[in-house]
Amino acid sequence: MIKLFAVTMGLTLLVAPAALAAEKSVTLAVENMTCVACPHIIKGSLAAVPGVINVVISFADKTATVAYDDAKVTVPVLISATTNAGYPSAPKS
Repeated sequence: MIKLFAVTMGLTLLVAPAALAAEKSVTLAVENMTCVACPHIIKGSLAAVPGVINVVISFADKTATVAYDDAKVTVPVLISATTNAGYPSAPKS
């Protein structure tokens, strides 16, 4: 009985963090997006971040909409990814 309890608790601890994770989305206003190559560079920099699920770039709106796993990545990390690629960004208000 104790073994069964220990196994059950162990599995619960392994599964619990995954159960708490949620897919979130943020739209970033991106600076310096001036040419047709820019969206590809920005998308690549964001897609390379672990935890990013999907990236949609709007050249017309100068935005990047990112779906991400909030247990693996945070918005400041996404902002760093675009900034390090030469495209500073901030959450669009």
